[in-house]
Amino acid sequence: MTVHTDTVLVVDDTQESLRFLTDTLESSGISVLVATSGEAALQLLGHVVPDLVLMDAVMPGLDGFETTRAIKALPARAHVPVIFMTGLTESEHVVHALDSGGVDYLRKPIVVDELLARVRVHMANARIAHGSHFALDATGRSLIAVQAEGRMGWCTPTAEKLLQTFAPDWSRHGGELPPLLLPPFMRLFQDGAAPGTTTKLDLEGGRSLEAVVVGRSRPGELLVRVNLIDPQADITCLQEHFRLTQREAEVLLWISYGKPNRVISEILAISPRTVNKHLEQVFEKLGVETRAAAAAFAVRVISQ
Repeated sequence: MTVHTDTVLVVDDTQESLRFLTDTLESSGISVLVATSGEAALQLLGHVVPDLVLMDAVMPGLDGFETTRAIKALPARAHVPVIFMTGLTESEHVVHALDSGGVDYLRKPIVVDELLARVRVHMANARIAHGSHFALDATGRSLIAVQAEGRMGWCTPTAEKLLQTFAPDWSRHGGELPPLLLPPFMRLFQDGAAPGTTTKLDLEGGRSLEAVVVGRSRPGELLVRVNLIDPQADITCLQEHFRLTQREAEVLLWISYGKPNRVISEILAISPRTVNKHLEQVFEKLGVETRAAAAAFAVRVISQ
C-alpha cells in the first residue's frame, strides 16, 4: 500500500539555507523538493503538486512575491499554501507577502520548532479546506466565497460555469468577481449579510441571477449561493428527466433554489401542506429521503 508522505517545495537561492531547511524537514519525516529560483519552482510545479511551499522573498529574477502570484494563477496549484521566509523587517514587506498569496511568513534566522509547527499547521489546514471544496464541487452546488472589497476567495466549478454565461472571459482563478456582478454582491454586505439575505440581478428573457447568503465562512467573507432563475426552462427539464407533474417539478425547482416550504407556498399560491404532499411524491419518484438529496439531483440535471 502506498502511504502519502508530506512534501514541501523549498525555493531559495542560497545553498546554506537549502541545506539547513532540507536537513530540518527530512529529519522530521517530510520529503523535500528544491528550487533555486522562481523560474525553476514554476517549472517544477508543472510536474508535481507539493503539500506546501517555503518561499524565499528576495531572489534574483522572479522574486518570491512574483513567483507566488504565478503559483496562485495555476488552477491545479492555487490551493497549495505558501509560507514566506524573509529577513525583511518592514511591515510593508509582510503585507506584500500576504497580498501576493502567502498564508504566513517566517523571519530569518529561522527557528526550527517554529518552522516545523507552522509547516504542519498550514498543511493540515490546506487539506481540510481543499477537501471541503472538493466535496462542494462534487455536489454540483454553485457557491462563492465573496469578500467585502469585491474579491473572491474561491468558488465551485458549477458557480464558475454559471458566471461565465454572463462573463465568458472570466475565470475563478483570477481572484476577482465579474464586474457585472459586483453591485448585487456588494449589496449583500450592505444589507447586513445575515443567512438568507437575497439579492437579484434581472436579465433578459425573464431570467434573473439570484445570490443568497449561506453564512460567514470567516470574518470579512460571505459564503453565497448563486442561482440562475429561469423557471419555465428548468421546470420543463425536471419534468422530462424525472417524469414529474408540472406542480411537482415546480416544487422541486424551488427546493433546488434553497427555498423553504413557506416561501414556496407563497410563490406557487398553494398551502404549505400541499407543498409537502407534492414533495413526498417527488421523494418517491427520485428515490430519495431528504430535501438535500432531492435538491442535489435537481441541480445536477439543471446544470447539465
